[in-house]
Amino acid sequence: MTDSPRRTLSARARIIGAMVLLIAVAFAASIVLSAQILNARANALVDDRLTHAATSFRTFAMSPSGSSQFTADALLTRYLQDTVSNRAETAFSLLNDVPHRRMAGDPPLRLDQDPAFLALLTGHTAPIHGRYSSSAGEVAYALIPVSVAGDPAHGALVSVQFHREVAAPLFSSLGIFALAGTLAVIGAGIASWLIAGRVLAPVRLVRETAETITETDFHGRIEVAGHDDVAALATTFNRMLDRLETAFATQQQFVDDAGHELRTPITVIRGHLEMMSEDPAERAETVALVTDELDRMARIVNDLLLLAKSQQPDFVVPQEVDLMDLMVDALSKASMLGPQNWTLDELAEGHVTADGQRLTQALMQLAANAVAHTPTEGTIAFGSRLISGPKHNGGTLLVWVRDTGAGIAEDDQERIFSRFRRGTNPKQSSGAGLGLSIVKSIAEAHGGTVSVSSTLGNGATFDLMIPVAHSLDDETDAVAADIVGAEAVGADAGSPLKGSA
Repeated sequence: MTDSPRRTLSARARIIGAMVLLIAVAFAASIVLSAQILNARANALVDDRLTHAATSFRTFAMSPSGSSQFTADALLTRYLQDTVSNRAETAFSLLNDVPHRRMAGDPPLRLDQDPAFLALLTGHTAPIHGRYSSSAGEVAYALIPVSVAGDPAHGALVSVQFHREVAAPLFSSLGIFALAGTLAVIGAGIASWLIAGRVLAPVRLVRETAETITETDFHGRIEVAGHDDVAALATTFNRMLDRLETAFATQQQFVDDAGHELRTPITVIRGHLEMMSEDPAERAETVALVTDELDRMARIVNDLLLLAKSQQPDFVVPQEVDLMDLMVDALSKASMLGPQNWTLDELAEGHVTADGQRLTQALMQLAANAVAHTPTEGTIAFGSRLISGPKHNGGTLLVWVRDTGAGIAEDDQERIFSRFRRGTNPKQSSGAGLGLSIVKSIAEAHGGTVSVSSTLGNGATFDLMIPVAHSLDDETDAVAADIVGAEAVGADAGSPLKGSA
């Protein structure tokens, strides 16, 4: 029995949970801080009310209506009768440390009947104030002794402020704020859930698209909208799928091409080996045929590997290339391929940024193709030209190989650049049909193109158009040299470019 995978919260839930928790903590902290501020405000208000009550009593005692009372009893009674109370405060009098009179009203608690509280008030001849914890909450009190000349009784006025009642109006607004804040946090959580769903939709699409990808299907892509980090993630994921699809297609095409093209020589080799007799002459003939087929298979495999590598980003290694040296060296190497007359139509000077080795490889492939389809008395010419673009933006390098061979039918001029495609002319059917595919791959790896112009019986010209960054001397801004009559010079017996049989 296998354990089921532990279920974890989604990224959406974790993000929203963390955000709501952060908001809730911040809101709770603001509530606590506000409560402390309001509590301090309530304490200050209680102290102000006690001070006001003491000042009011002293003012009353010195007024004509108060000073006319010649006993402590009469003074306290008259003051308590004339004072209007509210629920947050009360006052009562003591006469000889015994509760005497009480202010009119219904206070939260009758403190004049609380023995513990009364014990705090007895025996004082000077004003006092303090805090007392009662069943109605904390109260603030002040005691003001009263003595009248000629009156042996001693009295006192006790003013009481109920902290809870004073603070209630202040904290009522805090309660409304807390309720509104709680609703706001809940609303923010719901809104964040919906917004996060939209924001994380591309991430969900990445997962869903990844689930649809199989070892044979890389076609799924994510629709990218916006320019944020999530959109960048989707774009990167799509590019990764593009690379995977290209790599898989290249691998599959290599396998298909190799299987298709190698099947025939393998069959030929197997058949001849099985039918080989003991006769030495026939055995030598069979060995020669098998060796030739093996060589052809090796060339096919090497070409297929090269085409597969052309899909890799490091297929070309750009560096500074001297155009004159490139073309002269390529022509010198190509002239060894056949006895045809080799010549230069045009030669560009200057330096460009390109992969010189790959360009030479393309020229050699085109030269080998030209040799195969050009009679020995024919001509094969190389040429190069720099087509300048806007200032400081480089330009285009045009390189061509021209021959005077049998030419290519118009219907074949597009298909010959495909793998294992050959012209319909029987004289053009030799080879595996991979050389021009290699030339096309080299051109495309440089960001360029390859094309052919030809008519049957009038030869063919293959053109490579390569965008390059170049820096020419002031005197050679366009074409540095145009070799006039180069074909005639190349055909001269003493020319070093003339091939030998």
